Amino acid sequence: LATKHCSSKPGLRYSVSDWDTSNKQISDTAEHRRHMSHMTRQEGRALRNETTSKTNWDKSDSSRRLSDRIWDISRWRETLESCIQEVEKEMDALTLGKEETERALTATAVPLEVTVECLTLREGRRGNELVSDPVEAQLKKEVEMIDGAQRVLQQRIDKAFEQLCLLQVSRQQLTHDLQNKIEAQDIDLSCLSITVTSPKTSLKPNPLRIPIGSTTPQQWEQFSQYNVARAQEEMQASLQLREDMSVTRAQLQNELDAQRIATVFAIRKRTHHLEQAHDETQWQMKSSQDEISDMERDIRSLENDLQAKMAPLKLVHTRLENRTKRPGVDLCRDEVQYGLVDEANQLEATILALKQKLAQAQYALQALQLHQAQMGEDLSRKKDALSLEQRSLETRSRLASAAFTDVSSGAVVPLTISSGRHNLELA
Repeated sequence: LATKHCSSKPGLRYSVSDWDTSNKQISDTAEHRRHMSHMTRQEGRALRNETTSKTNWDKSDSSRRLSDRIWDISRWRETLESCIQEVEKEMDALTLGKEETERALTATAVPLEVTVECLTLREGRRGNELVSDPVEAQLKKEVEMIDGAQRVLQQRIDKAFEQLCLLQVSRQQLTHDLQNKIEAQDIDLSCLSITVTSPKTSLKPNPLRIPIGSTTPQQWEQFSQYNVARAQEEMQASLQLREDMSVTRAQLQNELDAQRIATVFAIRKRTHHLEQAHDETQWQMKSSQDEISDMERDIRSLENDLQAKMAPLKLVHTRLENRTKRPGVDLCRDEVQYGLVDEANQLEATILALKQKLAQAQYALQALQLHQAQMGEDLSRKKDALSLEQRSLETRSRLASAAFTDVSSGAVVPLTISSGRHNLELA
């Protein structure tokens, strides 16, 4: 049974050589595995050293780049802050120039009112004194000049307002750019301050993604350069506008002063001519009045003489009539008769001559009196005209206290900003 049991057990039988070979193969394989493990360990150590160095270098290089970037941002921050300060200074200067121009525009209201009032006053002249003289021409010219000055000043004010809006836009763009750079610098400073031991570090999902709206360094720098360049252009335009406003105000001041002087000179000259004409008319009236008095005395003398001739005429008529009663041949045409007839004719001729002269004298007196009345009316008109000219001069004296550039700033409402002077509300 034992023999049967042993003979019935299946299995492959190895030889001793196979066994030795197997043992050697196991030993060789173990040595190979150990060698490979050693090589792997050596390579791992080298890789650890290399990656550690690379990681440290990359970290240091990233920190250096962050530092350089922070410096670039700081440089642009200084540039933007300086440019914003310059823009605000220019806005302050332009606002002051605009306010001066507004005061100059407001100051033209009084001269215009005075000039129009003078024209209205002179419309009160009567009769032949209502003439189109040099005074009227100068006053109308002054009105036209003031109207033109108001239009020019208003154009400058409107242009200044538009330029302030452009400066405000530039300032807003610079401020927005500066705020972005401050925020970006804060982020980079925060990144620079983070270390491997910082508790804020963690793995993020898809950190290598490119954010929407990313720009290149060239675009980043060109954007700030454009903002600064545009602000400088607007400041240069504002400077030119301020110079134009200053020159315009000075030029208009000189022109209006010259015209005001010319108008006053014309009024004074006209007043002098009116005074001469007034004095001449007064002298003529006095002379005519003297002549009227003399004429009235002469008329009374003529009337008295004429009345005095009536008694001799009655006498000679009575004598002639009485001598017609002589009787017979005594009714003689003797020398007495001829003498009485001659005397009667002479008296009648004298009376006729006196009557004619009296009529002429009365007609001349009436003409003198009529012309005297006309001269009185003319003198009254001249007095009125002279009074109006003097009132015009008195009215224009208001211009001395209303200087072209000396107007209360309370009438002006300037634009103000948060920094103190101009805050434009842009749509």
